[in-house]
Amino acid sequence: MRIAVIGTGYVGLVSGVCFAELGHQVTAVDLDAGKIARLKQGEVPIHEPGLEELLQRGLSEERLNFTTELATAVGGAELVIIAVGTPPLPSGEANLAYIEQAAREIALALEDYTIIVTKSTVPVGTNERIAEIIDGLSAHPFDVVSVPEFLREGSAVQDTFHPDRIVIGVENARPLELLRQLHKPLTEQIFVTDIRSAEMIKYASNAFLATKISFINEIANICEKVGADVTKVAQGMGYDRRIGPAFLKAGIGYGGSCFPKDTQALIQIAGHVDYEFKLLKSVVEVNTDQRLNIVRKLESVCGDLQGRTIAIWGLAFKPDTDDMRDAPALDIIAELVQKGAAIRAYDPIAIPNARHIVKDTAIVWCDEAMAALDGADALCLLTEWQEFAGCDWDAMKRRMRQPVLIDGRNLYSEADAASSGFIYRCVGRPRLEDAPQNVAPQAPEQLQL
Repeated sequence: MRIAVIGTGYVGLVSGVCFAELGHQVTAVDLDAGKIARLKQGEVPIHEPGLEELLQRGLSEERLNFTTELATAVGGAELVIIAVGTPPLPSGEANLAYIEQAAREIALALEDYTIIVTKSTVPVGTNERIAEIIDGLSAHPFDVVSVPEFLREGSAVQDTFHPDRIVIGVENARPLELLRQLHKPLTEQIFVTDIRSAEMIKYASNAFLATKISFINEIANICEKVGADVTKVAQGMGYDRRIGPAFLKAGIGYGGSCFPKDTQALIQIAGHVDYEFKLLKSVVEVNTDQRLNIVRKLESVCGDLQGRTIAIWGLAFKPDTDDMRDAPALDIIAELVQKGAAIRAYDPIAIPNARHIVKDTAIVWCDEAMAALDGADALCLLTEWQEFAGCDWDAMKRRMRQPVLIDGRNLYSEADAASSGFIYRCVGRPRLEDAPQNVAPQAPEQLQL
């Protein structure tokens, strides 16, 4: 199948590369000539495990091509995927300028019947607007369909090849057979619905997952006050099939390119139809405040932070990505700097992106995790990279001014930290002196999750 992909961001690039791996002829388009030049050389502009190898294979086997000329890609394509950005406006609404511009250019490039697939996350009714634009500019037949993406950064290639489901929103049967052929090698779980419902499924899914994260963080905050352990509470909850274990890990809240943007957009969508989404507003409020819990914990140990040196391990919003979009670390660092602290920060891959965002001179960017600890009054763990899991407590202690660790991701055991002389604070788990001394419960036998 001849496929054109408009946009080489996370969704567009991963989708295009993976469809080429499945044997389709893919041409991907982007206005950024520098990015296109890098992609043609086999260089991946984002950190995504497994993507570079697939990209280079697609190029070498001539199933994958990149261009800045949209007409070149769309002309003769059987299927065009729109995967351009929909960044938030100041109001929280999705900015559809790139979507509408893509629709206009696609319309002028059509040569025959073409299926237009919208993968960008868009408000309900956007695909109808795309169809109106194309219909007003092109005499060629076409169908606009909604196939929302559900990719997780850090495992986007895996998610593309092994999706939980494919959602297809259509208004007539003509494009369905081709869309089924395209997605059947990936999964049998293909759900067909109307376009507006497909658009809403994407927002509702992300809003629900964000709600789970904020919920377990609220439970964690209560656990700290009553002496319960949120990790055990979450484990016990997760055995219930109606709840499930995913997204019940307490920490410093969600970030990234999807959850913050999509929750705000859904609040705005509701507002436009005179509905106040009170629950989702609370989810956003909880998530914002949860980030600053780290600073409050730090102050409870260190007192006034003026003149203190704080080490930061982890900047990206999650492991296995260099994405700094709405990363909790940004708000935490800004608050620490505002309180007069000096920052020594390290991340395995996200520092270049972080430096483009954070310009404060109070921050020293370190090339190694241990170097960030030099002279530090405390360490804040903000991203649970595997590199940080096997730490050398004694070596850490020798490099720090005082051994204080604020674990925002519950990566470590307090017993390990305490035995090495560290003052340790985490999220939603009782301190050793407060914890009940009993035998840890065993997981139920033969329970299938």
